[in-house]
Amino acid sequence: MAVPKRKTSKSRRDKRRATHSIDAPRVNGCPQCGSPKLAHRVCPTCGTYKGREVEKLRISAP
Repeated sequence: MAVPKRKTSKSRRDKRRATHSIDAPRVNGCPQCGSPKLAHRVCPTCGTYKGREVEKLRISAP
């Protein structure tokens, strides 16, 4: 079984973890109503996606 030859220093460990930070979600404006919405999702205000009206689900998803 492979075993590390030397202890990993705190600076080397922290350099590796430097990219693990959480970013805020990207928010775009809706082209129809201008309200903020997440990319590739239906606008919560006007209910459009890619310039088309999206029909609501008639039954709830499990």
